Amino acid sequence: MRSIMPAPVRDLILVLGDQLDRDSAVFDDFDPRQDAVWMAEVDEESTRVWSHPARIVTFLSAMRHFAEDVRQRGWRVHYRKLGEHAATTLAEALGEDLRVLQPQRVCWVHAGEFHLEQALTQVVDGAGIPNARCVDRHFLCTPEEFAQWASGKREWRMEWFYRWQRQRHQILMEGKQPLGGQWNFDADNRSSFDARGPGWLPAPRRFTPDAMTREVIDLVRERFAAHPGALDDFDWPLTAAQAQQALDDFIEHRLPLFGRYQDAMWQAEPWLYHARLSAAMNLKLLSPRKVIDAAVAALQAGHAPLAAVEGFVRQILGWREYVRGLYWLRMPEFAQENALGAEQPLPAFFWTGDTDMACLREVIGQTLRFGYAHHIQRLMVTGLFCLLYGVRPQDVHAWYLAVYVDAVEWVELPNTLGMSQYADGGRLASKPYCASGKYIQRMSNYCDGCRYRPEQSVGEQACPITTLYWDFLLRHQTRFAKHPRTALQWRNLQRLSAQEMAAISAQASQLRDRIAMG
Repeated sequence: MRSIMPAPVRDLILVLGDQLDRDSAVFDDFDPRQDAVWMAEVDEESTRVWSHPARIVTFLSAMRHFAEDVRQRGWRVHYRKLGEHAATTLAEALGEDLRVLQPQRVCWVHAGEFHLEQALTQVVDGAGIPNARCVDRHFLCTPEEFAQWASGKREWRMEWFYRWQRQRHQILMEGKQPLGGQWNFDADNRSSFDARGPGWLPAPRRFTPDAMTREVIDLVRERFAAHPGALDDFDWPLTAAQAQQALDDFIEHRLPLFGRYQDAMWQAEPWLYHARLSAAMNLKLLSPRKVIDAAVAALQAGHAPLAAVEGFVRQILGWREYVRGLYWLRMPEFAQENALGAEQPLPAFFWTGDTDMACLREVIGQTLRFGYAHHIQRLMVTGLFCLLYGVRPQDVHAWYLAVYVDAVEWVELPNTLGMSQYADGGRLASKPYCASGKYIQRMSNYCDGCRYRPEQSVGEQACPITTLYWDFLLRHQTRFAKHPRTALQWRNLQRLSAQEMAAISAQASQLRDRIAMG
């Protein structure tokens, strides 16, 4: 039987799993008569780190929905599904199809991971095919603009970058001055709940899996059965229309109190007033400009206060853009940094939630159930423990990349290695985010009923977070005792006697031995 040759292709448009943007620049000159879209599902994207099933389903189902949307436009799509081809990597799958399709040119938007960008470039160059890289219009600062902003500065700080972004995009501004007369409202946005808790909370909009998503769920359960995490509660938005509905729901029901309680935590309440938009944004189903405009419109309509809107805008216009700029400016060396010399392995309970520390059991259990934790749970519970315990930062990075549905390396790696673990030595954050168990007690009810007491650093009831906090101060006294941002915190060591210091160090050592034994 004679094989049928595929129709000639002028431009082969690569669409990666985190580039599901209908308005992408890569489609600007698309000609349905000559061009084709290429997408592929490969095992490596789910196994390079031990990915949570919810993360795998989010990417695969969103990709399949996007491909179907493209087909509905009458465009050609070359789509490789898992189980229907033998290639294990995107580069391998692309190389095979380049030999068959023989396009005149390959076009794509820069990948969200350094190693993948290199691999795609290598395979296209190796095939001798011209390529075109399109600017990523999803973001509000290009890597080139960020590099220009950072050039010549003695130190980089998100606050200054954020103000620059506000000014040049004219967001929450009155001429050259910030709306309301101040740049941030952090002092208004650090509240915790009282003993009564949050009370009634508006449940976020859920998206029941459709037939396509159910098919992906079945595939993931079978193909990645050993991966940690559950799918029973899967309800993430997977299309641009669903992402818009999720945004509308957040603006209407949770934005007004988001700012005040954005740092708060409470048992069995994973969502509180958070947006649940990061996965949709990081897959580019939802543009940051649209999200910011919706929040600002809520302010202008009197629906949400300035403190809440500014705190929300800061995360998107400030932090999200800032960490992406740092990622592309500092890779690949960024990924290998370990300024504090942390070499402990990641404790096994991070994959099971099986621990007697109530705060970690709560946050890890929630993570394994939903593939989600909000930023303070990540930074000041799991991240804090890893920092104080001394986990190798690359192990922490691999865990965060694996377990969260919104994890893409450009945003996850800088937040983990830079902000959470201080592995970059202060390039991203000016000081390590370290605290004792009292911080968790103040911001949550996780300590209620826990066998450990956050005010105690030694003894049978000593909180491991508190023990490790004082041990961290002792171990890194030389580095931080005279640091302008940390000297006051480290000065607390002067209150301890030599005997107390020795007892803390001994308890920390015993704790590490016990955890290592499982």
